[in-house]
Amino acid sequence: MSSSPLNLVSEHEYLHTTYRPDCDYVDGFVLERNLGQHDHARLQALILFWLMQHEKQWDIRALPECRIKIRTRKYRVPDVMVLAADAPRTPVIEQPPLLCIEVVSPDDRLPDLVIRAGDYLSLGVPVTWIFDPDTKRSFIYSHEGVSESFDAVLHCGRIELPITDLFAQL
Repeated sequence: MSSSPLNLVSEHEYLHTTYRPDCDYVDGFVLERNLGQHDHARLQALILFWLMQHEKQWDIRALPECRIKIRTRKYRVPDVMVLAADAPRTPVIEQPPLLCIEVVSPDDRLPDLVIRAGDYLSLGVPVTWIFDPDTKRSFIYSHEGVSESFDAVLHCGRIELPITDLFAQL
C-alpha cells in the first residue's frame, strides 16, 4: 500500500472522490490497496459468487469492495463483506458487517492485513477471514487474535465457505 504524505486529503474530499481502484483512508492519507492480479481477482470472485448464491438461504447480502467507516477519519475497503440482509443500504457502511474477507495480493504483508482486520474488529465485526491464493492458506482473525485454519469449510454463524474447493478452482 502506498500513500502520499505531502498531500493530505480531507475526509469530505475522500468521500466525494472516486478512486479506481477504491482506496482506504486513514487520518488524512489515501492508501492504495494491492489488487488486480489474476489469482486475487479470481478468488475474490469465487468467494463473492458462492456467498451471493446463498444470500436468501442465509439472510445475508454480500458486497465486494464497499467502503466501511471504522471511525471518523478512517475508512477501509474490504475485498468482500457480508451484511445481514436487513442492514441499512447506505453508500458507506457504518454498522458492523457479519464478516469481512481479505484476499492476499503478492505485495501484501500479513501484519498489514492483521491491522486491517483489527480495524474491522474495533468496529464490531466478529471475524475476518484472510485467504492467500498463492499458498492456499486461510487465516481467521477474531477477538482471540489471528490463527491459521486448516478446515476445508469455514463457518461464521450461518455462513459456510468451502475454501478448499474454491482454492481448487484457481
